[in-house]
Amino acid sequence: ASFPFLCFRSLLIFGLLLLVPFTQPSTITQPNFVLLLADDLGIGDVGCYGNDTIRTPNIDRLAKEGVKLTQHIAAAPLCTPSRAAFLTGRYPLRSGMDAVNDYRVIFWNAGSGGLPPNETTFAKILQHQGYSTGLIGKWHQGVNCESRNDHCHHPLKHGFDYFYGMPFTLISDCQPTETPEMDRAFRRKLWLSTQMIGLITLTAVLGRLTGLISVHWKTLTCLAVFSLLFFISWFSSYGFVRYWNCIMMRNHGITEQPMVTDRTTSLILRESIAFIERNKHKPFLLFLSFLHSHTPLLTTEKFLGKSRHGLYGDNVEEMDWMVGQVLDAIDKEGLKDTTLVYFASDHGGWLERQEGERQLGGWNGIYKGGKAMGGWEGGIRVPGIFRWPGVLPAGAVIDEPTSLMDIYPTVVHLAGGRVPQDRVVDGRDLLPLLRGAAAHSEHEFLFHYCGVHLHAARWHQKDTGAVWKAHYMTPIFRPAGAGACYDRGFCPCFGEGVTHHEPPLLFELSQDPSEAKPLSADTEPLFDTVIRKIGRAVEEHRRTLTPVPEQLSVSNVVWKPWLQPCCGTFPFCWCDKEGDN
Repeated sequence: ASFPFLCFRSLLIFGLLLLVPFTQPSTITQPNFVLLLADDLGIGDVGCYGNDTIRTPNIDRLAKEGVKLTQHIAAAPLCTPSRAAFLTGRYPLRSGMDAVNDYRVIFWNAGSGGLPPNETTFAKILQHQGYSTGLIGKWHQGVNCESRNDHCHHPLKHGFDYFYGMPFTLISDCQPTETPEMDRAFRRKLWLSTQMIGLITLTAVLGRLTGLISVHWKTLTCLAVFSLLFFISWFSSYGFVRYWNCIMMRNHGITEQPMVTDRTTSLILRESIAFIERNKHKPFLLFLSFLHSHTPLLTTEKFLGKSRHGLYGDNVEEMDWMVGQVLDAIDKEGLKDTTLVYFASDHGGWLERQEGERQLGGWNGIYKGGKAMGGWEGGIRVPGIFRWPGVLPAGAVIDEPTSLMDIYPTVVHLAGGRVPQDRVVDGRDLLPLLRGAAAHSEHEFLFHYCGVHLHAARWHQKDTGAVWKAHYMTPIFRPAGAGACYDRGFCPCFGEGVTHHEPPLLFELSQDPSEAKPLSADTEPLFDTVIRKIGRAVEEHRRTLTPVPEQLSVSNVVWKPWLQPCCGTFPFCWCDKEGDN
């Protein structure tokens, strides 16, 4: 009787030993994380999402070796709020990082708004778990609060051990040869007002000299002083955007003011690879926040003119090459099987970004709308790819609603940390879904904001697989039917530029992903039921919101000279420490 038992035990032990290689990867604790976030990249710009004319072999390789999400949703359609949500796992209005006015992003390095110090980023939690944490590239979450060097919104205050990149965002003003982009319409009004005041002053002086009008010289002097002060009041900020906003920093120190755009790409890539090499013997988090593919589309000579889509296509193909270089660095250090790589874009492509005949913004495939549009899919549906060999299945495609906010709990869980319990976290751990252990996303509802205004909400009806989306407000496209707001350059969130819908526009995205055929009570038997269900979810969601300081209020957004990061003695801010090296 003992011999069969011994045989059975031997076979059992042998079988368990055979299983070890297959189960071991799933028990890896504290993997490395490489988070790759593109800027303004449209979902239709990537090969594995259907583009067959822009070459993205390295991003496509990530999808082939990992998991591709086809319904990956940004929490906001613009940089600042979307990235705040990504870093905190929370809708941006919970942290005050969404707009109550037309200033929907951080406008100046010298503004006082930014990601509040009391927000807990995933980097901060990983830092406490013993990770080396680095941010390379774009920040756009603010710098200072009350003084030039308090750095209250700086990456190093939000859990990153190392920062190299732009505290602001790339804009065309950073490239001297490009047409200025920042606040372009407002700047035109300021120039026009200055010219009118100057003309009135000059006319009054000439009238006084010729005796045509009787006015005291004291009055003319006051008018001239007012003209000069008005000009100085705005030109001191808008006249030097390149010096105030287009700077590069390493940790708290400024390395370039203004940045030298010809070498920015190579420096960001060099810093990213160096961070991996420096930290290969311990768990690390690298957040590579690309400046690609935001205007002015900084592209090195090697890639200029090589794509079939002009400068924008060249820029996307160069970014894909950078992705490949980072993946090669991971492979070279033998970290491929212990590193979770994630690729996404912060929101949809910018349809209205054009200069003459040149299209400088991205393409959002079959999805309606684009950047700045909080409700339409084109503004918020983005690429989302995860790769972790041996843990996540290769070549998998998941068509479940997921969010950029989900990165937060996913990364925190894998690092052995705990999601904060003292606040609402809207993200959900994606690991069960990514590994195939769960059939459905944990998101039953997702809410789509444009600034602080709720434009739409979606309901994932898990028993049927239907994805219903109700639009409460939509932007008015101009020209009519053009699919974007070409007259403004951006679609607005409120006011005369939007249409309110009562009852809401309803779409079933699994049948109509392009949102081309709105349903009605006449065409959809479940119309009233679905609208009521989503409406109750919106009410419940709103009860979870609490008032917080508005980080993008006018008083926080305006340029404040005493907060301006300066390499030198303000206002003589200039340095090139990379060139010196």
